[in-house]
Formats: sequence, structure tokens, C-alpha cells
Amino acid sequence: MNSLLKYLLILLGLISVIINIVLICLNSNRLPKCMSKPQQSLQFRHSDKSLVFADLTAEEYKSVRDYMWAQEDLNISHSFIAKPSENFIFLIDLSLPRKADVLRYLDSSGQKPAREASVIVFCGARGYLKEYVVGPLSGRLQHRDVTQYKYNTSELPFAARTVTIGEYVQLFTLLNHVFQKLEKPLTESFGYIPKQRELLTLESMPRGIRSGDRKTWISFFRDFSGMYIHPVGFEMLINHESSNSSNWTVDKLLYNGQYFDTIDEFMEKYKANRLKKIVYKEIPNYASLKPREKSSGLGPQQYYLEGKRYSVKNNQVIYLDWSFAFGLSSLTGMRVFDVRFRGERVVYELSVQEAMSVYGSVTPGMILTKYLDSSIGIGRFAHELVRGVDCPYAATFVDTYRYIDTNVTQRFRNSICVFEHDIGRPLRRHFSDFFHNGYGGMANSALVFRTITAIGNYDYIWDFIFYQSGSVEARVHATGYISSSFKVDGSLQYGHQVAENVLGNIHTHFINFKVDLDILGVKNVFQTKDMVYKEVALPWMPSEKAKIPQLVEQQIKTEKEAAMLHNAKTPRYLHIASNQTNQWGHHRSYRLQVVSFAGDHLPESESVEKSISWARYKVAITKHKDEEQTSSSLYNQNYMWSPFVDFSKYIDDNEMIVNEDLVAWVTTGFLHIPHAEDIPNTVTVGNGGGVILRPHNYFNEDPSINSPDGVYFGPGSESDCEDNKMACLEKDHCSSTLEPFTYHGFEGVMKFE
Repeated sequence: MNSLLKYLLILLGLISVIINIVLICLNSNRLPKCMSKPQQSLQFRHSDKSLVFADLTAEEYKSVRDYMWAQEDLNISHSFIAKPSENFIFLIDLSLPRKADVLRYLDSSGQKPAREASVIVFCGARGYLKEYVVGPLSGRLQHRDVTQYKYNTSELPFAARTVTIGEYVQLFTLLNHVFQKLEKPLTESFGYIPKQRELLTLESMPRGIRSGDRKTWISFFRDFSGMYIHPVGFEMLINHESSNSSNWTVDKLLYNGQYFDTIDEFMEKYKANRLKKIVYKEIPNYASLKPREKSSGLGPQQYYLEGKRYSVKNNQVIYLDWSFAFGLSSLTGMRVFDVRFRGERVVYELSVQEAMSVYGSVTPGMILTKYLDSSIGIGRFAHELVRGVDCPYAATFVDTYRYIDTNVTQRFRNSICVFEHDIGRPLRRHFSDFFHNGYGGMANSALVFRTITAIGNYDYIWDFIFYQSGSVEARVHATGYISSSFKVDGSLQYGHQVAENVLGNIHTHFINFKVDLDILGVKNVFQTKDMVYKEVALPWMPSEKAKIPQLVEQQIKTEKEAAMLHNAKTPRYLHIASNQTNQWGHHRSYRLQVVSFAGDHLPESESVEKSISWARYKVAITKHKDEEQTSSSLYNQNYMWSPFVDFSKYIDDNEMIVNEDLVAWVTTGFLHIPHAEDIPNTVTVGNGGGVILRPHNYFNEDPSINSPDGVYFGPGSESDCEDNKMACLEKDHCSSTLEPFTYHGFEGVMKFE
């Protein structure tokens, strides 16, 4: 019995060994999983001081809303579809603290600035707009009226407000009533079937031709996804100036290029066949973005072999030598603060300010259209980003919270992404062919901070990119749908035909960035550099002369001198500089390199130009003032003739800018003449612009020479891993660890009921 047990144990042991050998063989070719957590070798530690710039939390939004609702004298509606005749909280957002207070807190152990919220109330019952500051958010809340302080008036005109969801509900109610009267021509001309096949709307802006107007041309489109390129040839002018929607009227109609003063006039002529009719026909939806071919494979993906080299905590990002705080303003969009390289602050604030388009057309829906996107909210439309398309699949995603045109705090999941990205082009390299044969180079791996805003038809991709050379790039690309109009006589002067009876309308894109550079402190100067050809005698042959490039340098002393007009010749090197010098005796500075293909700016003689006067300038340098926080305003869209923020006034006082805290306002963009390839969607290639902040004599040498990404080898040492990590890459092979694909972006779309 003992012998039998012994043989049985030996047999079980052999079986176990065989099974383990088989498992080892089966798994020998399987790669280990790549690290998903950040590497532990971060250059800096996270600091809670970044929270001074943090967006409001969900709890803070709620506490401010509840406090304002509780103020009986304000009598604020709690409905998210409040009528224009009611008082309504349109916006709650962070009120940025004064810069001097923040710098004392960050750099000198000063007191932490009070955390406060900005609140905008549309007072429909009283016929004006008000702005308040509520705080401190960490204690007993109080509010103060800041309208007078910010705009030099105690009340803002009610007509300057943007259209709220509540007002849209009233407009759609009016349209439904009008459509009942027009059902026969709408059905015969456009295939309209109530509650089954609707007509979709797009508005013109501004809403009129003078201050106080609220008369909106509404264009109608087929009930398709991508409706923006399906115009039907029908437009309507709605007068909604009154806060009482029962007083709203239809003032004009446009049908197939023909104008009518009243609904009755249109119906009479339609029934009598005294107009040129449009006959409805079914067409395919050429605007659909559904793939037309089945997938044949997956494109290249990126993952992190040794874990992520960056870290995101609260509202702060740390990446190699970089650190910065971030936020997302509901009105102006993406912004970063306290940007440091190797521990030194180079940028106090880098932020989007405005996105503006001016359209050309022969039809009223676009003939006067000038969209100012901050008037409805750029950051407001930052929805969830799609893994593997909007951002690399392995990117880090961040949720944001907003309170704008609502009655509850809204969470927008994964609406910011952060990732390190190989640009695919070396940052630097040299192959030595003649002497001292060798190769030295470095992959251009940079950190990208991104959000994407889908504002109506256009999608803007906003990137702040942090390079290992010490440069920062603010960049925007446009995609989405073009705006279009129904082709009528004269249309081809304003664009190209892109589909049957569809004109893609010519338009400009202007983007404004605020760049508050602090180069070794806040006492900076503005310098320009360029070249001229100078004729000189050759030193070894004085009788012979040659024209050679010569450096021309200048220090600009006043704001007017530093306002570089859009159409004027501008020096090619623009610098914010410190009075300190580098090892070689040159002023340490950062250069502003603007990348732009913008169209012409609206002539200053136009009555609405002052509302977009920032676009006059490629670059304008002003003395920092907390009162000059933004280049545009929520109210500039609907009060373009008398804007409450006229950027040109920042320059008119012509202050000295020598040894002062300087802010650069940079305008970039592109001219868009739509063409057939904009159907169904405009692509990002070539449609963008930006500004690069580049160190210029700031260092004694290129800081990327100290990067761990550098590669060097000579003849015979090609396989040496010490200075060439690429030679041993196969030893670091691993398989990616991917998050499951999820998407919640439709949670935050606008609802009108």
C-alpha cells in the first residue's frame, strides 16, 4: 500500500512538471503588459497651489446657484427654460483672482486669494443684465454687483444678451404656429411633414442692423444629419425684441430668392402661381459621416512602453521639465496658467479668447453674419472626446463641470485629454558624413493638452503643445461642416457650388489668443528683430562690394507702436524679453512666432468693427491690467454697434511698455473658400493656425540636449544601448493595456424641452 502511494505521488509530480512545461512553452511568446501608471521619475511634485486657477467644482456651482436663488430681491427663476420675461442665471464661472495676489501666493508665501465665482443674471422682468461676484466660496457667501466696475454702466441693455434655451423654446413655438399656416407650400417645396420630417434652423448673427435690434433671419434646412449643407431656399425674419413672446412677429420671408413682406402675401402669390416655385424631390444624405466602406484594418496606435512620463492631478500637469495648471472657461474655452520650464515660470496665462467668422452671401441668412463664438460659449461646447480618434486611445482624459444656460451643474466626461505624442519628425538630428562619422538625433516627443469644441456646424480642435526644447505652441484646427446657402442668382460671387442648389459661402476664421509671458519676472520689454540687405566692401578686397543680410534690432516703447496691424509689414521676430542676459550677453527672451493664413479684416469703417477690433492686429502688446481680462465679451455679438469690450481702447491710452508686465494678444486664422472636397466634412489639413512661443537666447544652449530621448552612436557602436535606446527596443517589448471604449458625450447636448 505504501509503495502504491509512493508511485502515485511520483506520477502526479511528473504530470505537474509536464503541465508547467507546456504552459511555459505556450506563454513564452506572450509579451508582458505595458505599464499604465505614470513613471516614478517625475522632475517635480504636484502642488495644491495650482487650485487657485481651478474651475469650480460641482459642489461650488450648486452652492452659488442656491445662494443666488435664495436672494428674494433678485427673484430668479428655477426653470432651465425660463422665459425671456423672467430673471434667469445664465452663467456661473470662476472669477479669476488678481494677478499680483496670485503671484504673492505662488512665489512669496503670500495669503491665498479668496476663491470667488462670477455670476451673470438676465433680468427679463426688469429689462437689463447684471454681473455679480459671489464669495468667498470657502465661507459665508455674499454677493456684490460688479456691472459698473467692469463696464462703466450700472445696467447692461437686455438686447445685448445671447439667446437662451428658454428663448429658443419660445421661438420654436412661434415657428410651429407659422408652419401651420404654411403647411401646403412647405410640404410641396421641401417635403415637410409635421412631427415626422421637420425643417431644421440656423440663425444669422448679429440680430439686426443697429443697437437694440433683435431681429433674426432664420434659414431652414432638410431634416438630415449634417443639415448645414442641405439648405432648402427658405428664410424668415423674426422680430423677437419684446420680452413677451406673444408680441413676436414674422417681418419678412425669402423663398427661392424672392422676398415677401407678410405670410399672407407669400401664400397669396404661391396659390396664384405668381412666384418661381421649388419642387421637392428626395435626395440622398450626402452629409452623412457614416463610413461608406467597411473597415479593412486598424491604423497605427501608440502606447507607453515604460509608463506615462507625465502626471495629471487635480488641475495640474507635470511632464518632464514642464508643469502647468489648467482650466476650461465656459465662455472662452481652454486656458493654462503658471507654465514653468525647469521650475521657472515663462507664461502666467495662455488662453483662447475668441473665435470669429465673417461670411459673404447674397441671401440674408448670411449676408451680415459675423459669428463671435464666445457670445454663446466656446468652452460650453466641449463635449466628450472619442478615444482613438479625437485623442490617442491611451491618452489621459479629464472631466469638466459647467453651469451655463441651465439650472443644474452639468458634467462633461472626458472633455479634456492629455497625451505625450511622437510628432513623427525629429526634433533635431545630424548625420556626420565628412569628419568624425556618427549620428546624433532626438525624437520629437511632446505633450499635448487638448479639447475640442463643437460650436454649431464647426468643430475646433484646440491644442497647447509642450516641447522638450522649451517651446510652447497654441494651435487650432477647424473641421466639421461648412455653412451653406441655397444657390440663387448672384450666389457664385460669394463661394462655390458644392452640391445641387448648394453654395458653400466664403468666410474668414479669426482666432485670438492671450499670451501673458513672464520672462524671469514681470518686468519685461518688447523687442523686434529683422533683416536688411546692406552693401559692404569685402574686407580682403575693398574695391569689391556685396549686399549681405544684416540684423536689425529695435525696442518698442509704447502700446501703439507695439500694435502690429493685420495688413502692415511686421518684423519677423517679436520678443518679450527680460533685462537679464544669458552667458553670451544677449537678452533672455521668448519669441512669438505666428502661423496664420487669415483673410482680410473687416474695414474699420464698418459700424460693427469695434466689436472685433482685436482682429485688426496680428500681434498687440499691452501693459497688463486685471481690468483688461479678455479681448471680447459675451455681449459683443448682439450689441456689435456699441460693444462693451472694444479691444482697441486697450491700446488707445498708449501706455509705456518698458520694464512692465506685458501681455501679447495674438490673432491667427485662415480664409476659407469652400470647395467640393468640403463635402461632407471640412478636413483639418491646412485649416488652422496658431502661435509658437520659442526660447530665444533664454538659455545658453538648446535644453533638449539634456533630454533622455537623445540618441548617439558612431561606426561600430550602432548596437550599444548606453546612448541609443532604440538598439535595445526589442528587449522592452510589451503589449498594450487599454481601457475599454466608452462614450457618454450625448449626455450634455442641448435640449429644448
